[in-house]
Amino acid sequence: MRKTIKLVLLFLPFIAISQQILPEVERAMVVDEILEERFNVLLPQLMDDAELDMWVLISREYNEDPVLRTMLPAKWLNARRRTILLFYRNKDKNTIEKLAVARYNIGKSIISAWDKEKEPNQWKRLMQLITERNPDKIGLNFSKDHNIADGLDKTDYDEFMANLPKKYHSKVVSAEQLAVRWIETRTPREMTIFNQLTDITHDIIAEAFSEKVITPGITTTTEVEWWMRQKVTDLGLETWFHPTVDVQRTSEELVGHLYSFSGRPDDEVIQRGDLLHCDFGITYLRLNTDCQELAYVLKPEETEAPSFLVNALYDGNRVQDFLTQNMVEGRVGNDILAKALKQAKAAGLQPSIYTHPLGAYGHSAGTTIGMWDAQGGVMKDDGENYPLNPNTAYAIELNATVNIPEWNRDIRIMLEEPGFFGEDGFRYINGRQTELMLIPRPKSHLGN
Repeated sequence: MRKTIKLVLLFLPFIAISQQILPEVERAMVVDEILEERFNVLLPQLMDDAELDMWVLISREYNEDPVLRTMLPAKWLNARRRTILLFYRNKDKNTIEKLAVARYNIGKSIISAWDKEKEPNQWKRLMQLITERNPDKIGLNFSKDHNIADGLDKTDYDEFMANLPKKYHSKVVSAEQLAVRWIETRTPREMTIFNQLTDITHDIIAEAFSEKVITPGITTTTEVEWWMRQKVTDLGLETWFHPTVDVQRTSEELVGHLYSFSGRPDDEVIQRGDLLHCDFGITYLRLNTDCQELAYVLKPEETEAPSFLVNALYDGNRVQDFLTQNMVEGRVGNDILAKALKQAKAAGLQPSIYTHPLGAYGHSAGTTIGMWDAQGGVMKDDGENYPLNPNTAYAIELNATVNIPEWNRDIRIMLEEPGFFGEDGFRYINGRQTELMLIPRPKSHLGN
């Protein structure tokens, strides 16, 4: 019987996705167009801001620098052999050279500058290009605190320095500020896509948290997780982490934060009266979402969620507001965190904030606003010194612990929504949850 029910659930009709998803060939065209714009318009500005006139990125096939990976054209799924990129910015002439010390052009924007038949030694050719341009600074991707900006492996660093003329050794610096800005900065076209992607994410969650997928007393949390994973695959998309679904109810005590990541019971049967929570994100056109939303499973005769859960969600929204109101350009993550927590606690809330950059990667580069196990701040450069910059995206991730006398326990309202920080301040990319989703959806024509 159980197996039959699972099959029925699998083939239930889907709700319509409100956004068009492009076929692969059109996705490739969009990806390459965005790359050209980023190379020709964004990169010169970022290099000027970082005061770097040369940036060298080195990767070998299947061991790609995470920054270089974002620069590959749509048809390149990996680097080829040893791939070396050289960007040279001449601010006086307002030019930028985009060269590849590789056997091939890399897309439309990066031109091959190595003829192996004329110069068999790849390192020697790189040094010729450097010497010809005589840069003031040579940025390489190594960093103590910014993991995404630490993509240069030891072998390539050692080879680079061994071949670099001695007079340039003192000019080699970390490119971490430039690398982070490249990863974190979003263009207007990317933000249009980001809105679409987040809308699709919301649609999938809404369907997963509905009677089309969940039958109380039968469906398990694990089945919902795999339904979400399968839905993403069926749409021709990808997810950057496995979805999670968990339950809070009257008969269980609140557990630690790790419960959301590990140690959750598998195949927990969803019951009427449960508060459901999911953590879910997808990847499309080289952007990533990260969302956490909540649903309530109606009991018989109920047509709305209990007021104490509605009020609890409101408390979670208030924590969001304290955080986003403190997102000010130039303010570092630790300061944003401290101010938001102080104000939320003064308002009588029990907050925890662990907001991270979002975009080219799910856990991306930029300033870090807390971690679930570091509510006193992140004692690394990205928390202490790296500022909030405009044209960046964040997963507004946090929770509020709320005491529920009716359940004789505390619950945790865990929320996460993609947001954008621009010249005019903060906005949610595709809105935020302010009402609990209900399972099943009430049907007014039936009086429920």
